[in-house]
Amino acid sequence: MKSISPNLNIMIRAAEKASKILKRDFGEIENLQVSKKGPKDFVTNSDKKVEKLIIDELLKYKKNYTVISEEKGIIDNPDKENIWIIDPIDGTTNFLHGIPHFCISIALKSYGKIVSGVIFDPIKDELFYAEKDQGAYLNNSRARVSKKKNLEDCLFSSNKESVFNTSLSSRITGSAALDLAYVGVGRFDGYFQNNLNIWDIAAGCLIVEEAGGKLCNFNMKSIKNINIIASSEIIHDKLLKKLDNF
Repeated sequence: MKSISPNLNIMIRAAEKASKILKRDFGEIENLQVSKKGPKDFVTNSDKKVEKLIIDELLKYKKNYTVISEEKGIIDNPDKENIWIIDPIDGTTNFLHGIPHFCISIALKSYGKIVSGVIFDPIKDELFYAEKDQGAYLNNSRARVSKKKNLEDCLFSSNKESVFNTSLSSRITGSAALDLAYVGVGRFDGYFQNNLNIWDIAAGCLIVEEAGGKLCNFNMKSIKNINIIASSEIIHDKLLKKLDNF
């Protein structure tokens, strides 16, 4: 692995440790699909277990940092300028139904800017990560956004049903964080979605930017109801025109 900061190292270790719980629990989902109780409570419990492990692991090394997490909300600690942003399972519905498309997302916001981001897909064993001004990576390889120039050749991701009323070729995958990571490595050419939470996208946005992509409508001061458009710079203006009502 390339040389990384101590904070990013802590984040990666926390994600890898938590992924062991997710893999084990995901293996149980199939059995629970046919049980009378069903897997819903089990998945909520997984979410909380993974979140606790990640928070404990991060605060073990940086106990004064504030935390924003999907389940716990805001944990106020003395350092308000350094904030861990955590989504323990992004793609919970996929996880619930035994669909292997979900991830752990962890970001560090420092003095108003996202400076480190980690997205870990435990099933495919893919680690996407980035640091401010240091580039983006998938495992040990440098990540770059797509170089396609024509919208008709592109594949986009969104959660909006209205996307199907455009001529854009699109998918709804159920994981905002992984969608952004996929933009960062050029699997998707762009991503757009409304009403997101900061923990869904903080790490992914940094990965896109550090992979040479461009973001629009992303307000770092918000925690909820965030709108976002992400793509390569090459097609960004064309995409904005296509999504003028977005």
